[in-house]
Amino acid sequence: MRVVFMGTPEFARPSLQHLHDSSHEVVAVVTGHDKPVGRGGRSRGRILFQPAIEQLAVDLGYPVLQPERLKDEAFQSQLADLSIDLLVVVAFRILPRSVLAVPVRGAVNLHPSLLPRYRGAAPIQHCLLAGDTVTGVSTTMMTMDIDAGGILLQRQHPIRSDDDFGTLSQQLAQLGAELLTETLDKMESGELTPLPQVAVSPGDQPRAPKITPDDLLIRWERPAQAIVNQIRAFSPKPGAATFWNGQRLKLFGAKAADGEGEPGVVQGVSQGRLVIGTADGRLEAAEVQIEGRRRMSIEAFLRGADLQPGMALG
Repeated sequence: MRVVFMGTPEFARPSLQHLHDSSHEVVAVVTGHDKPVGRGGRSRGRILFQPAIEQLAVDLGYPVLQPERLKDEAFQSQLADLSIDLLVVVAFRILPRSVLAVPVRGAVNLHPSLLPRYRGAAPIQHCLLAGDTVTGVSTTMMTMDIDAGGILLQRQHPIRSDDDFGTLSQQLAQLGAELLTETLDKMESGELTPLPQVAVSPGDQPRAPKITPDDLLIRWERPAQAIVNQIRAFSPKPGAATFWNGQRLKLFGAKAADGEGEPGVVQGVSQGRLVIGTADGRLEAAEVQIEGRRRMSIEAFLRGADLQPGMALG
């Protein structure tokens, strides 16, 4: 099939690479705009950061389209001139009806959850927040309702206790890339019929709305495992955080531990881990990052910080 690939972040790279290596013909790649990074003003010049997909698309020799607005007539005319069978969408913007109508066979989306669980912008973070032990990937036909189209294929994937957002994203990106190519192969041979999501799993399902700054703040009056899940969900970025001496302190590599302690109060250091009280026990963190500085081990942090047992965080 002739396809146009739409995607922007690192998560989409394995999918584009798999399609490039498949029998399907990628005729163009649509991605987000280059963004300025660094603190330099316009007069001093700022470095433009390319989306991860743009870099790979250029390396693979594909034309790259970066429309300001997907509803622009010029962009849609350009898309129509490519005479494609299908749009393939991985971690991209919401498509307007006029774009969905361009390809002969519509648009296929790859979503990193077992739909209808975790429809929305942050499915991986929300399944970690919930403490799930199984997740997966789904391919669906895109509709105007977000993540609500008929399911084409799904694959389950176990979540290890030491997985965080970074590791789980990488695993699901690879699994999703394989599923996406399999989906296109089976669509081409007429083997797939989209299943309504309610037929796959009826009833209310958890949602995955966009993460807000408030979601990142650690509340020590919660159970230890809930805080561990929060730290995993936002590691390595943007990082779940508490406050110490008026500074934002991010925690990484956390696990729940036995014992008691007042919520948010430092209990001490044990085997290179910072031990803090919670609502129902203790939490141990292996690494921290104070605002404006690099991420570091507890030993390195304590060499320059006067953090003592009995001090309160939060």
